[in-house]
Amino acid sequence: MTDDTYETVAGRGEAAFEVQGSEFVGRVRPVETVDEAEAFVDEVATEFADATHNVPAYRVRADPLREYASDDGEPTGSAGKPMLNVLQMRELENVAVVVTRYYGGTNLGVGGLARSYSKAVKDAVDDAGVVAERPHERVEAVVDYDDSGTVRGIVESEGVEFDADYGERVRIDARVPVEDAEALRDRLRSATSGRVEFDAE
Repeated sequence: MTDDTYETVAGRGEAAFEVQGSEFVGRVRPVETVDEAEAFVDEVATEFADATHNVPAYRVRADPLREYASDDGEPTGSAGKPMLNVLQMRELENVAVVVTRYYGGTNLGVGGLARSYSKAVKDAVDDAGVVAERPHERVEAVVDYDDSGTVRGIVESEGVEFDADYGERVRIDARVPVEDAEALRDRLRSATSGRVEFDAE
């Protein structure tokens, strides 16, 4: 473990409850980039377009840390900020959350809204579970078929997640802890006598 370890959610989580007729549904998932976070926000907003509000918040490790929240039409400060506060208090990073609200006819007031939106995030995070994670990056190796077995064997021996795509050439896309990525590239270069190519992001 390095000092760079951070906490995030273990997977997707969901929680739903009702407050004075309004239904709140919190959904959370781990993300690695701002684009992924925004794609998740869009996905929920599209799927639940009939909802009164789909309120987003996220915290993504970047340089510097990117934090975002919107009230999506709720009174200022009653929704997005309380949601972001939950993520900050729990020190969660690389996490995106959207709380969907179906209005039930009773105004909850700013305090009631803040409590409800916070609860939706807390419950969704509890549903997902929290894990310690290390920063990762993608290593995309492209080789001819002759070298593909060697490259795949090395990547498998690292015990990392990867996908292999067999087209005209073989592309192996691995998700590797940042501190191990350069060493893996060096191993692959040595094993293929420099024939491996790496796609930059």
